[in-house]
Amino acid sequence: MTTITIPKNLIKNDDLIVLPRKEYERLARFWTNAEPISKNIKKAVENGFQEIAEGKFLTSKQVKNALGL
Repeated sequence: MTTITIPKNLIKNDDLIVLPRKEYERLARFWTNAEPISKNIKKAVENGFQEIAEGKFLTSKQVKNALGL
């Protein structure tokens, strides 16, 4: 069994993630092929998260009722 020592400066702020190589390669392929996000889309997503945090959203049930479904 191989033992490794991980420097404390790598793990003090949750900066270290250990993944099996196959999972790492799968994620690398995914992000290599992903389309870049435009500034407008990024801002819209950030605004959406902010609205959710502030409670400014409708549930699916509320949307159905509003649409009369």
